[in-house]
Amino acid sequence: MKRLLTTTALAMALTGTAHAADLTLVEVITSPERTVTLTEIVSEWEAETGNTVEIVSLPWGQAFEKLATMVAGGDIPDLVEMPERWLALYADQLVDLGPMVADWEHGDTLTQATIDMGSMTADGSFKQLPYGFYLRAMFYNKDLLAEAGVDGPPETWEEFRTASEAISKLDGKSGYCLRGGPGGLNAWMMLATGMRGNDIYFDDDGKSTLNTPEAVAGFQYLIDLYQDGLTPRDSVSWGFNEVVAGFYSGTCAFLDQDPDALIAVASRMDESSFAVAPIPKGPDGKSFPTIGYTGWSMFQSSDNKDETWSLIAHLSSPESNKTWAKRVGVIPIHEGAEQDPYFQSEQFAGWFTELNDPAYSPMIMPNYLEQFGYFSDSIALETWQQALLGEITAQEMADEWAEFLTEEYSKYQAGK
Repeated sequence: MKRLLTTTALAMALTGTAHAADLTLVEVITSPERTVTLTEIVSEWEAETGNTVEIVSLPWGQAFEKLATMVAGGDIPDLVEMPERWLALYADQLVDLGPMVADWEHGDTLTQATIDMGSMTADGSFKQLPYGFYLRAMFYNKDLLAEAGVDGPPETWEEFRTASEAISKLDGKSGYCLRGGPGGLNAWMMLATGMRGNDIYFDDDGKSTLNTPEAVAGFQYLIDLYQDGLTPRDSVSWGFNEVVAGFYSGTCAFLDQDPDALIAVASRMDESSFAVAPIPKGPDGKSFPTIGYTGWSMFQSSDNKDETWSLIAHLSSPESNKTWAKRVGVIPIHEGAEQDPYFQSEQFAGWFTELNDPAYSPMIMPNYLEQFGYFSDSIALETWQQALLGEITAQEMADEWAEFLTEEYSKYQAGK
C-alpha cells in the first residue's frame, strides 16, 4: 500500500503544526472483534504520524442516544462511525469530504456505489466516506432443511412460510431467527416492499406507502410468523448477537442478515452445513433486499481536520478497507476487491445473485429523512414489538409509521 504519511516529521509539515494531534474516534457498531480490528488499523496510522487516537466504543443498542447526548453536550468527536440512517440528522454539522476525496490518491478506485451513497444528503454533499455495504440475504441451515424434508432454500415468501412450518415441527427448532429487538427494521421493510412489488416509499402526493393494503399484508406476514410459533418466543427482543447465535446454534434454520454475520457463523458451523440464498420474492416475482452502509464522517467542530482526514484516508485505503471488509463483514468500497478469493466462496453466492439478477433490486431505505434514525431505532422498534405481542394491529402500526414518515418527507421536500 502506498502510505499517505511515512514519518512524524512529514505529518507535521503537512498539518502545519509542531505538536502531535490527539483525536477522538467514536465507534457505534461495537463488538469485541470489530474494536480489535479498528484498533489495529488505527495503530498503524498512529505509528506513521505520531498522532494519537482515543477510540470511544458505544454499545450498539444505546449508541444512537449516547452519541446524540455527546453532541448535544458539546463532547463532539473528531471522527465518527456514521450509520447511513443517522447521516441526515447530523449532516449540517459534518465536513464535506468531497474535495478531499477528489484529491485523494485512491479516490479513482472507489466504486460508483460508494460515490453515490456517500453523497446521499439533501444537498448532494459528501458528508460520509462509506467503508462498506451491508446487503441482506438469507442464511439457511442445510441439515435442518433436510431433516424437515425441505428441498432447498425457499425462493418465495410463500415457500418460506411452508418451510418454516415444517422446520418448526422438529423438536426444539424454529423456522426463522426473528430480529425483534434493535436493528430489526430491515425485515419489515423487505416484507412490505416484496408484497407490494416495488420499493417506492412515497406516492406522487408525498404520502408514505407503508400503510397500503399490500404493505400491511407484509407486516402481518411477519407478525403471523411470530404469533404462530414459527420463530423463537423470546426473539421479540433479539438483536444482532442473539439472531446470529440462534442460527449457528441450530435453534432456527433461517436468518436474514448481512455479510457481517458470516464471520461468526463460519467460525462455528462447518461450511458444508449452511449456505446463503437471496431474499425470497413476493407475489410479483420481485425481491427488495435492503442495502445499507456505514462510513466515516468528520465533525466541523474538529480542531484537527487535516489529521482527521489523514486518518479517514488511512482507514479507507484499498489495503485497510479489504482487511476491514473481511474481518467485519461488508462488501468493499474499491473496484476489483471482489476478485479476492475470499469473496468468491459459496457462502457469498446469495449476495452476488442479488447484485446481478434483475429479479432482485437492492433497496436503500429513506435515510435522507432527518429523523429516520429516530424512527428506526425508537418509534418503529417500540411499535413492531407491540404488534408482535398482539397489543396493536398491523394496520395500526402501519398507520403510525406512515403518518410519521409522511410528515418527515414533507419537511425534506420543503428543505430541498
